[in-house]
Amino acid sequence: MSAEIQNTAGQGPRAVTVGQGGGRIWGMTSAERLSRIYRRLGLVETPAVDLSHAVVAVDAGWVFDESLIKALAGREGAVLVDETGRAVAAHAPADLAYATAEALAAGQDPSSLDARLTRLTALELGSAYNSALRKREPPVLERLTPETVRAVEKRLFQGSYKGVTDLVTKYVWPAPARVVTRWCALAKMTPNQVTFIGFLLTLAATWLFWHGEFGWGLVCAWIMTFLDTVDGKLARVTLTSSKWGNVFDHGIDLLHPPFWWWAWFVGVYAVGQSIPYPALSLAIVIGGYVAQRVEEGIFLALFKLEMHAWRPFDSFFRLITARRNPNLILMTGCALVGRPDVGFTLVAIWTAVCFLVHAVQILQGLAAPKGSIQSWLSK
Repeated sequence: MSAEIQNTAGQGPRAVTVGQGGGRIWGMTSAERLSRIYRRLGLVETPAVDLSHAVVAVDAGWVFDESLIKALAGREGAVLVDETGRAVAAHAPADLAYATAEALAAGQDPSSLDARLTRLTALELGSAYNSALRKREPPVLERLTPETVRAVEKRLFQGSYKGVTDLVTKYVWPAPARVVTRWCALAKMTPNQVTFIGFLLTLAATWLFWHGEFGWGLVCAWIMTFLDTVDGKLARVTLTSSKWGNVFDHGIDLLHPPFWWWAWFVGVYAVGQSIPYPALSLAIVIGGYVAQRVEEGIFLALFKLEMHAWRPFDSFFRLITARRNPNLILMTGCALVGRPDVGFTLVAIWTAVCFLVHAVQILQGLAAPKGSIQSWLSK
């Protein structure tokens, strides 16, 4: 059931939270987290059952993936059960609303009240494939006790991570990012505040590259890429993402790399080095970045699927494709041996190679049987 329907003249089910969790996760109680989910989904939360409306009753003794509450709100008669078979949430019609909420609060199974109520597991109610994060992972449904707080936080953090991304974001940042994300959550920092710090570092890195200060520029650049991981995870685990934050974060991500590469190019000459075929190299690096993003857009427009989520090879290639972090690896390695000029040349070569690979991917998509293109992660 969409938020638009739920918000129209008070239509849709009411949300009621029963029970309580045994700890705080990411600085919130389970009930506070549920309230944020209700608001994001457009569900009206009430402290008591309103017998004139259907009710989505949820036990705060468990931690739920937002997608599960969304699916439950759109499926009247569903009773969600955990892996042990215990009922933990339900969407009951108005005439069963009170009895359902009371049964959940008492740890009983509401499905025994009426044949209209059907027990469903998390995978039966939700989906293991998350198209937004491009990965296959069961939705979060975990019991919350003082002993499980850290494990639940870890599970939520893992659930916030994209499955298809570059090798630094996928393999290097997760452990430190979880620690910093928790610090930010406990300090009540907003994702936009983290993004703004990253924006200032983006400007600093650009200025330092331009003046040939590659070492300090790379320090700023790598910290920025790290915070780019933290702000998204903070938004997801604390349920504080917003349209403006999404535009701010992704706008910076999309726009800044060409400025970094241009500044690096200028900085190479500032330190007395030169680049073979300078005009062509600069055109390939900057134009190639734009062209690859256009190629990804073309694939998405043609096949309604992210290019990198199509086949296992496509997901692997996203690890190393000529985007910001893989390019920074090349530039960092060359800067460490005093050859930032070689770093720029290697990025130009790799950008050209990746452009050709993406072009082949589009052609392969066009040659595939109609309707056959779907993510290997959804199978």
